[in-house]
Amino acid sequence: MALIRKRSVRYVVMTELEIAVAPMHRLCKKAGADRVSEAAAKELAKALEEIGVKVAKEALDFAMHAGRKTIKSEDIEIAARKVMGK
Repeated sequence: MALIRKRSVRYVVMTELEIAVAPMHRLCKKAGADRVSEAAAKELAKALEEIGVKVAKEALDFAMHAGRKTIKSEDIEIAARKVMGK
């Protein structure tokens, strides 16, 4: 979380990710990268977070359509296929 000061008043700018950056470094290395910049790891985390939210929203739609409030693994599987285009 970054803080910006303006005339001794603090304004909080929300830049915090839900997904940790360290696993993004590991994913890039698993994909074959020798080195990964911090900015690249953060950008990957941001992209995966956006995809995750899309999948979760689709899964919620499927659960609600089935008359449930609980998202099940099957809902995630179907939603992921739909969002990822598989």
